[in-house]
Amino acid sequence: MPYPKSMVEPMRTELTRLGIDELKSPNDVDAAFGAAEDETLLLIINSVCGCAAGGARPAVAQALETGPTPDHAVTVFAGQDVAATDYVRDTHLPGIPPSSPFMALFRNGQPVYVIERKHIEGREPAAISADLVEALQAYCTDEAPPSEAPSRPDLSSSPNAGGLPSTFQSIS
Repeated sequence: MPYPKSMVEPMRTELTRLGIDELKSPNDVDAAFGAAEDETLLLIINSVCGCAAGGARPAVAQALETGPTPDHAVTVFAGQDVAATDYVRDTHLPGIPPSSPFMALFRNGQPVYVIERKHIEGREPAAISADLVEALQAYCTDEAPPSEAPSRPDLSSSPNAGGLPSTFQSIS
């Protein structure tokens, strides 16, 4: 059962006031990804949890202020826009276990960088933002990404990483 709309509206507004488009249905997902086919797209899977409020949404705001910015930025709300969230996960993030909050940067329709919940929990917005800015700098240009472009945050020295490998298997 989805969360009550009145409960999530302020959480939605934190992203939409930044110019991030909401995707509320599978058709919205198809339209957004179709429009960004040859460009960059930042997908944020929003959530009501504390790490979304205390880390993910503030980090997105900081990163988009810093630049560069993706050609498109979209969001789905886990627990509210259930069909859109499931569809974007199944269609555009196959093989990546569900996680929210979650961010993925796409270039030419392919995911090139992900920030999973484990990269958000217990971290300050500035650290999460720095990870996202590094990805935006690598992928949101007209030039080919550098060979050492990141595919996910490096938390190898973080106490929250627990030594676990990333669950993201689609890119090297």
